[in-house]
Amino acid sequence: MLNDTRPRRQYRQVADQIMALVATQALAPGERLPSERDLAELLSVSRPSLREALIALEVEGHVEIRMGSGIYVGTNPAPEGPSIGMDAEGPLEILQARAIIESAIAEEAARHVTHDLIARLDDNLHSMGQALNDRSRMVALDGQFHIAIAAGVGNSVLANFTQQIYEKRLSPFFMQFSTRFEGPRTWRLALSEHGAIRDAIADGDASAAREAMRHHLSESQRRFTESFLVERHQQA
Repeated sequence: MLNDTRPRRQYRQVADQIMALVATQALAPGERLPSERDLAELLSVSRPSLREALIALEVEGHVEIRMGSGIYVGTNPAPEGPSIGMDAEGPLEILQARAIIESAIAEEAARHVTHDLIARLDDNLHSMGQALNDRSRMVALDGQFHIAIAAGVGNSVLANFTQQIYEKRLSPFFMQFSTRFEGPRTWRLALSEHGAIRDAIADGDASAAREAMRHHLSESQRRFTESFLVERHQQA
């Protein structure tokens, strides 16, 4: 068996730094940490990596993020170690991988477009338009849209792979992460982007389909990285 020489994921390194800061400053459970902005400057890390680290620690119970208030040392850390795995893929890493892979899949789908595929995408878009305020339903429909495109290529390996990578979105880490930033506004944007993907595939325009998919998943990542966890509520 080959040794895994991959470096420890960035968000996990940042999480370690945060917990080291808690220990160094002897912060007790319930005490407040510096703001997201100040933590990023203090630790010399990017806001996206910090955001992933904080939410990973929140899932594990080491910190508590209170909207409109701040970030606090957790009072109930998971008793049996991390619940998301010591080196689970981060949400932003997953989205980046999807942008690369699913762009190529959308390109192929446009080359193999059928009336059945477009009908399935149209049904999906209609259902999404009716469910913008139902988060769990939107997550399911979002996955069905992407999986339908992969299935439309006619390659079961691609369809299964797309389903498997999408299911990573259902992990406690990713779900907690997305809960912080998703809502009717972001789902409305995603629906519009899905519509552009559908139109490019329906036109048989492989290049446009590839770019529409890349744009959609890159925008999804941007929406996560440019939002605030708590500052905007504190400043309001």
